[in-house]
Amino acid sequence: MIKICEKQVMTVDCLFCRIVAGEIPAKKVYEDDELLAFHDIGPKAPVHVLIIPKVHIRSLNESTDADTVLLGKLLRKAASLAEELQIAGPGYRVAINTNEDGGQSVFHLHAHLMGKRKFLWPPG
Repeated sequence: MIKICEKQVMTVDCLFCRIVAGEIPAKKVYEDDELLAFHDIGPKAPVHVLIIPKVHIRSLNESTDADTVLLGKLLRKAASLAEELQIAGPGYRVAINTNEDGGQSVFHLHAHLMGKRKFLWPPG
């Protein structure tokens, strides 16, 4: 683990922590002190953005009550980015995959914001 500020810790072997640190490039759509949003490199919809906390939280299961405000900011940022990316009106999906059976492939908490196509229920 590497301390990058008083509150933020990253892991050296985490892909998303390396993106936060600037070691790996990403097509960013938003960044502030707590969150980073960037285009998914393997999009599952015409608009597919990942929104991540800059602090390393392995999955939703590892979040704590102390992360409640951060998680709320992440969801609000998804809604505001949906407006910016012009997918709010027709509709969009926000998904947080958790652990392997839930479809999580990068073990750093992240939300998928997807739109510009029709989504089915239940998801596959």
